[in-house]
Amino acid sequence: MRIPEFKLERYFAKWEFHAPYLLCSSDLEGWRMGDLLALADDDARERWERLGLGYTESTGLPALREALAGLYPGVAADQVLTFAGAQDALFAALNVLLGPGDHAVVTWPGYQSLYEVARATGADVTLLRLREEDGWKVDLAEVERALRPETKALVVNFPHNPTGALPDADTWRGLFALAEARGVYVLSDEVYRLLEYDPRDTLPSAAELSPRGVSVGVMSKAFGLAGLRVGWLATRDAGLLARCAAFKDYTSLCNAAPSEVLALIALRARERVLARSQALLADNLTRLDDFFARRGELFSWVRPRAGSVAFPRWKGPGPVEAFCQSLVEREGVLLLPGGVYDFPGEHFRLGFGRTNLPEALARLERFCDTLPQR
Repeated sequence: MRIPEFKLERYFAKWEFHAPYLLCSSDLEGWRMGDLLALADDDARERWERLGLGYTESTGLPALREALAGLYPGVAADQVLTFAGAQDALFAALNVLLGPGDHAVVTWPGYQSLYEVARATGADVTLLRLREEDGWKVDLAEVERALRPETKALVVNFPHNPTGALPDADTWRGLFALAEARGVYVLSDEVYRLLEYDPRDTLPSAAELSPRGVSVGVMSKAFGLAGLRVGWLATRDAGLLARCAAFKDYTSLCNAAPSEVLALIALRARERVLARSQALLADNLTRLDDFFARRGELFSWVRPRAGSVAFPRWKGPGPVEAFCQSLVEREGVLLLPGGVYDFPGEHFRLGFGRTNLPEALARLERFCDTLPQR
């Protein structure tokens, strides 16, 4: 396999553990071990205390798969397969679904794995561009035009990274209708699901909507547990799930035993865990609304509808890469320029799931005050 360098991850490798203010992180503030263990029910506490550090079941701890299935009405525990993070799940699913001669349609801008892994399988890939002037909305007519007789997979990511876009219910179901009519799988990266600002906007998962729907999730985003490296995919297609399980034998094989139990604790206490996440995002988003209202001369702001990231556009002097470089060097605040997505324009990813956002935003404001007045 030949696959290009992962630009986003190389960018983070340079800055993530050196910049004190990560104003572009996609994950939420991580839970502390003691606070998470305090949420454990009696069964999970006993599992933790008697945990053996041997290999785990390759498909995932049965109790964990049962808890994950609870996120998807109509999906059973044996229709869920765990992985070492969502990246592992995406890698397996794309390699199982696609190969030479196949075609995939992938939303863009987006997480590089969604289209580069697809290309690395030998498949042809059409990027489905989302546009700022349309509010980052997906256009069903463009989707229909992009589909071909050899299309095997429609790869989507909603709530969307990096824009925070979310389709309305009719558009979402329209995507699946187009795919169903052509026998196309919908691989849905749903790692930001359950971070909708209005619960009424929460969309049915791909695994619920279609027998060819494949939902990918992770503990990193909505649950604030990136350090566990627990992801999963859910699908009612037993054959596809079996092929993904066999492919996984060549990647992570199985999850870390402590991570599985800690994920189980969080899932069983998900109402409290998600309430913490929602409160943090709501507070930070209010601060961002105020900031961008004051700084309209420097930034274009399409307010996200869900998730923990947004994709503003830099309108100030110089290219966005120079702006991001100067900001991190002078104020220690890291933003992610849109060039890591190979996306044209002057956009940058902004993440607002961390508790130190007020300090980071104050430093960004101070930096903006030093810019020459127009």
